[in-house]
Amino acid sequence: MTVCYNKLWKLLIDKGMKKKDLRLATGMTTTALAKLGKNEHVSTALLVKICKVLDCDLCDIVELVRDEEDGHD
Repeated sequence: MTVCYNKLWKLLIDKGMKKKDLRLATGMTTTALAKLGKNEHVSTALLVKICKVLDCDLCDIVELVRDEEDGHD
């Protein structure tokens, strides 16, 4: 399974925020923001900071997507 942050990007659009605004509000590094953009793993602490800034829950910003090669239902 892989992580997908598409929900985060949609939520930013809905709230009229840019990625830079989120980065500054959370204090995250540009590297962490790049990892989010590539659907790579980031720390839970960062995800919690994002949730606090956006006033949302984890399920509102991240989802797990099954890899096609997993072959599990």
